[in-house]
Amino acid sequence: MRKTRAVITGVHGWVPDYVLTNKELETLVDTNDEWITSRTGIKERRILKGDHQGTSVIATEAVKGLLEKTNTSPDEIDLIICATVTPDMFFPSTANLVAANVGANKSYGFDISAACSGFLYGLTVGSQFIETGFHKKVIVIGADKMSAIVNYEDRSTCIIFGDGGGAVLLEPTTEDLGIVDSILHSDGGGADYLHMKAGGSLRPASLETIARKEHYIFQEGSTVYKFAVTNMAEVSAEIMAKNNLTGDDVDWLVPHQANKRIIDATASRMGIGPEKVMLNIEKYGNTTAGTIPLCLWDYESRLKKGDNLILAAFGGGFTWGSIYLKWGYDTK
Repeated sequence: MRKTRAVITGVHGWVPDYVLTNKELETLVDTNDEWITSRTGIKERRILKGDHQGTSVIATEAVKGLLEKTNTSPDEIDLIICATVTPDMFFPSTANLVAANVGANKSYGFDISAACSGFLYGLTVGSQFIETGFHKKVIVIGADKMSAIVNYEDRSTCIIFGDGGGAVLLEPTTEDLGIVDSILHSDGGGADYLHMKAGGSLRPASLETIARKEHYIFQEGSTVYKFAVTNMAEVSAEIMAKNNLTGDDVDWLVPHQANKRIIDATASRMGIGPEKVMLNIEKYGNTTAGTIPLCLWDYESRLKKGDNLILAAFGGGFTWGSIYLKWGYDTK
């Protein structure tokens, strides 16, 4: 009997209406469209505006759409995992808020904090509950409201990040489909180069931390870039070698949308051409845990049952990893 795997049976994404263009950023900081586009590939990003609008808004809309398109009742959901570094609050978890918002009253949930690799971590964790037979329906969300922690006076970070996210439904299958393998890594030594200084138990919020603008993203760009290029490319090549895949065998690379040059380097290391690379960084920017599910949502109509996908990400902390999965359905 074939081993049970967790297969993605639906995906849905959501982004806010407000579009922050490179042109508008030129009025906020010393930058310009050509400089941003040539270095990152980003043309615009979405921003969640308004009072009382947290990451749960993004995640809830993604899950509502997912339930509707898969004809799934909220009561059928066993577990909700939300990957995010911008939770509405430390507790309760954003996953629990989403469960309440969509009426998934028989489920439980928790958040995963792994920065841009969070969705991969969430998929790997969620798949274990399916493979063991413990659960039948698991939702994994990747969503972030990065505008909440971006300093729009810092041109090194404000040009990069946007708000948005997506969600997938995991269910069991005995077909040769679903999540085949994953390789995940972390290195806390990278904390010095990409972090948010204050707001946690080490440096609780105070007048001083606010005055020093320590509740915003800090990034040492050149160091992070070097680590990202190397590790995202290497872990993608590693999972291919582990599963005896060549570039010809891979139908799609689904990379974290941090920087087009990093994405290009990863594709090159894997031996695949640009026609096999999912790319939407130009319109959403870096939505952290939200980038990979947003890519799957954008490209869903082009995916075919049995397609070989390599998902890859690198994030703050540092965290990085790759997943090899076989797509579960043809889009109707």
